[in-house]
Formats: sequence, structure tokens, C-alpha cells
Amino acid sequence: MQQANMNAPHALQQSSAEIKARKGKHMIFGYFSRNRKNREIVRSIYGQLTGAARKPSYYMHMNVPDTVMGRYEMISIMMILFLRRTGQASSTVQELAQDVVDSFFAEIDHSIRELGVGDNSVPKRMKKLARMFYGRAEAYRAALDAGDAAALAEALKRNIHPGLAGDAAAEPGVDMSALAEAVLRLDEEFSGCEEAGILSGDILQRPAESV
Repeated sequence: MQQANMNAPHALQQSSAEIKARKGKHMIFGYFSRNRKNREIVRSIYGQLTGAARKPSYYMHMNVPDTVMGRYEMISIMMILFLRRTGQASSTVQELAQDVVDSFFAEIDHSIRELGVGDNSVPKRMKKLARMFYGRAEAYRAALDAGDAAALAEALKRNIHPGLAGDAAAEPGVDMSALAEAVLRLDEEFSGCEEAGILSGDILQRPAESV
């Protein structure tokens, strides 16, 4: 019996405590490895979304103000389109999407603090911006679902130019139809993203400048 034990595979000679310790060590390293990979994917996706939102033509030719709030509006649009796609995906993709949205709000929080807003005021500002974000998601949903460019243009104008919405005299100067058409094209592109591509960090499979 002793000889049989000496010839047994090394793993079989280990105590249960040793085996558990080894497995635990591998699980810990696997956990950090997966987390590191996820962070890289989240950074990649977030970078693509923010890069697309900064496309110069939105600000030069589509009546989006080149201001802090104008850029917030465009990044919000990209996030909303991303969430429309991932909302129909597997739980793994949805968890990844939540990490991307968390990165979005973390950056907003950081930007607010950099602007000199006091710590006591930041949570209130963040709650307001979160309400704005989810309000916009709901406002754009019906028009996107219907592929209605005119309705989407009106919703975009209400949010991007709130002081001018409904002002007939101002309408020629704040025509949002070009932006609405661009957003509809992007929504179609997002809807065609494969889950495997999302999980690998590839959302916009062509340069943002070509949108």
C-alpha cells in the first residue's frame, strides 16, 4: 500500500488543505486577472464612445454648442445608444455596460470637482445630471424606436437648446435634423454590434470621424 502511495500522482499525495489553498490562490489570481481585463475593455469602450461624441462636425455643422453642456449632451447620446444595444444582450454584456456607465458618471463627478464645485454640492449636481441622462434616454426612445427623424430632432432641440425649443423665430438657426439623422445612423450601427465584439471592447468598428 505504501508503494502504491509513492507512485501516485503528486496531486493525489497532497492533503485536502493543500489542494484548497492552491485552488484558492489560483482563484484569487484569476479574479484579479479577469478584473484587469474587464477594466481594459471598459476603458476601450468608453474611449470609443467619448471619441465619437467629440467628432468636430457635431459642433461645427449640426448645431451642438461646443461647451461643457454641449459635450455632455453628445456623450449622453452615445451612452444612450450603447445602452439601447446592450439592454437586449446577455447578462454578461449588461454588467459590462453598467461598468461603462459607471465610468461615465465617475468622469462627470471628477470634472465637476475640477471646476471647483464644493464637496457638499457635488452629490446634488450628480443627482441632477443623472436625472437629466435618464430623462433624455426616455425622451429619445420613442423616436429612435420609430426611426422618426423629425420627432428626434425636436427632442434633441429641447434638450440641447432648451431656451429655444418652441421658438419659431429661432428654429432656422437651431435646426437639429442633421444631428437627428446622424444619431439614427449610429443607432442602426450600434444595433448591429455583435456581443462578441462588445465583450472584446470593439463597439464602433470604424473611425468616429467617418460617422
